[in-house]
Amino acid sequence: ERGICLVPEKRELFADMSVADNLILGSYSLKDRSGVDAALQQVYQRFPRLQERRRQKAGTLSGGERQMLALGRALMAKPKLLILDEPSLGLAPLIVREIFRTISSLRELGVSVLLVEQNARAALETADYGYVLETGEIVQQGKADTLIHDPKLIAAYLGGGEGH
Repeated sequence: ERGICLVPEKRELFADMSVADNLILGSYSLKDRSGVDAALQQVYQRFPRLQERRRQKAGTLSGGERQMLALGRALMAKPKLLILDEPSLGLAPLIVREIFRTISSLRELGVSVLLVEQNARAALETADYGYVLETGEIVQQGKADTLIHDPKLIAAYLGGGEGH
C-alpha cells in the first residue's frame, strides 16, 4: 500500500497458476482497480513473451521467463520503489542483459529501484549510485559511473587486473 514492491531472489511465483493470474495477483494492493487491465497490457508490451504464454502455468516457464513474470507482477502494483534481490541469479548472459535493460527502462515510469546484485558490473552499469558491501559492511559507495572505474573495485569485483 505504501508503494514498495519486492521481487525476491527465488521469484516466489504461484507455479500452478497461469502467467496472467500471477500478474493480476500483483495488483491486489491497488485500491483503484480501474487501471488493472491497462497495467496488464503495459506488462505485456514490456514482456511480449508473457503475453504469448499468458495461459501457461507459471511453473512451466524458463528461468528468464520466470524473472520477467516476477518483475511484471511487481509492476502491476504500480510501485514507487521496486526492490530487486539478485535478478540475474541463475540466468543465461543474454537474458541477464535483457533483464538489466528492463531495469534501466523503469526510470521512464518514475520507479526507483533498490538493486541487490552480485554481478557488480551489470549493477553499476544500470545504477546511478552504488554501495559495495563485504560481509554486511559498506566498504565503498559513490556514483556508479565513478565506482565502475575505481581500480580497487575493478580488481576485486569487476574482473580487472592482470590479463583483463
